Amino acid sequence: MAARGRTSRALTRRIDGDRSRRTPDDLIVEEPMSIRVDGNLVATTMRTPGDDFDLAVGFCVTDGVLAGVPVRGVRYCGDGSVAESEFNDVTVETGGLAPEPTPRIGPASSSCGLCGSLALEELSERLAPLEVEPFDLDILSGLSDRIGAGQPLFGATGAVHSAVAFDRSGEPVVAREDIGRHNAVDKVVGHLHLNGLLPVTDLGLWVSGRASFEIAQKAWAAGFAALVAVSAPSSLAVETARTAGFQLGGFARGRRLNLYTGD
Repeated sequence: MAARGRTSRALTRRIDGDRSRRTPDDLIVEEPMSIRVDGNLVATTMRTPGDDFDLAVGFCVTDGVLAGVPVRGVRYCGDGSVAESEFNDVTVETGGLAPEPTPRIGPASSSCGLCGSLALEELSERLAPLEVEPFDLDILSGLSDRIGAGQPLFGATGAVHSAVAFDRSGEPVVAREDIGRHNAVDKVVGHLHLNGLLPVTDLGLWVSGRASFEIAQKAWAAGFAALVAVSAPSSLAVETARTAGFQLGGFARGRRLNLYTGD
């Protein structure tokens, strides 16, 4: 499988007041990846190469493509060799048990995900409300200091988002980074699914950016008991969390937290 996260180097002119100098800079790699189920195209997304199998499975889980059937395998595919496809084509194998997907039209942006693919009413028809215990508020309000530092790709490039699943004590369980917020979450969800850990009713999800509807629906699909974002939630994300029954916190910085649901 492709290495976890890739960077490239570029020569840049660094300007600081009246001073300037030429220096190499690390850039995050962004490439398209096609996601398939049993060889049938589901979507193409822009992502940071690495943890591609987790991303493909997580996307299929959170978007409801698998319809509850088990994953039998994940592999790179394409018309030529894996090397020729540059590890940019992945199929999730269910042995033909999953319904044939309707492919998304056009590539999904790494910054906004598949916006509008699911409305809250449609989501409520697919997912049942969660029966989860709320997290201790002291744990949620202290997450950013404990979790936020573990972002090596962000430290190198300043250009990626992070998603982290954490336990009841606030300890990280699995962390992933990607240029797309949605991809980082899908990589976490895919890892948990492939390890037989879904639904994760005793885990929470921390994200480095804002909490949009798409992030909230992915948290609901995976069964997280809480979603904590460094930035603000949207109104639809709050409504989604309230409908699903999980805690939603925003502006998680230092020891501060705004709790929108599950108080």
